Amino acid sequence: MNDWQPSASIDNLRKRGELFGYIRDFFKQRGVLEVDTPVMSNCAVSDPFIDSIEVDYRETLGAEGRQLYLQTSPEYAMKRLLAAGSGPIYQMSKVFRNGEYGRRHNPEFTMLEWYRPGFDDTDLIDEIEALIKPVLQLDQVERITYSDLFFRYLGFRPEEVVLEDLIKETRKHIDIELDDSDPDTWLNLLMSHVIEPQLEQVDAIIVMDYPQSQAALARVRKNSAGITVAARFELFVRGVELANGYYELTDSVEQKRRLDADQKQRATLDLPQRPLDTRLVDALEVGMPDCAGVALGVDRLLMLALRESSLANVIPFDLPRA
Repeated sequence: MNDWQPSASIDNLRKRGELFGYIRDFFKQRGVLEVDTPVMSNCAVSDPFIDSIEVDYRETLGAEGRQLYLQTSPEYAMKRLLAAGSGPIYQMSKVFRNGEYGRRHNPEFTMLEWYRPGFDDTDLIDEIEALIKPVLQLDQVERITYSDLFFRYLGFRPEEVVLEDLIKETRKHIDIELDDSDPDTWLNLLMSHVIEPQLEQVDAIIVMDYPQSQAALARVRKNSAGITVAARFELFVRGVELANGYYELTDSVEQKRRLDADQKQRATLDLPQRPLDTRLVDALEVGMPDCAGVALGVDRLLMLALRESSLANVIPFDLPRA
């Protein structure tokens, strides 16, 4: 049997090491501190659509175990460092997500995440472009709003239609029987099943100003048309989602409201009720500086740079060989 061998070629692993070196040099030149936060946490991510991997930790051999969680992102811990006065920081770390495996997914993967006090989302987008253009050999990265994206590919603006219109539009493209009154469910289906496949023809595009209801941990603001939107953006390269960034929420009261809302949604979806990281709320109460932050998939970045078709071809051992 040959399953002892790496899933990626040694040449691709050398290029992986070169990419790691390039990223670290990029941030060193810009005075951004590399940090290293815990992989295990007492708390889990609140997002209903991300499933944490549980760990049974025992203080001593044979002792009763307690539940810990492998990080799905270093975001909460890094924001606590920001509140403690770290200044600009970045991290390349292993993160873990349950139930995610395929050509573009592995349950253990490498995420690059960084935070820039004093930046807004536009400033951070400029820096992302500076990072990825040499790696992907791009001349330019298109920028478009979420509203304009839907208008370009589907002929309507999400803020101008009602739920019934979204359902009807979705069923024109997808054969689906679903009873859901949340507009975002239908918007997400249209985005993932209709728009993203068409983005495969676009070298690189950054989608900005997501609907307010999809703010996640971003702040909200008025756009030029006076509509409240999320200060959130996503980068797609040839149809692959590569990065997700925010002009970060710093309001502790609103942060707690969103964590509680996620927990209620988890209950509605019959998902496990896991401990929320209230220390993030405590950190925001003390005061996290205005900043922008982004998470970028390093394995996907390498996959796209080498024009490989699967993450297995750019990581040492994918799940079946781990």
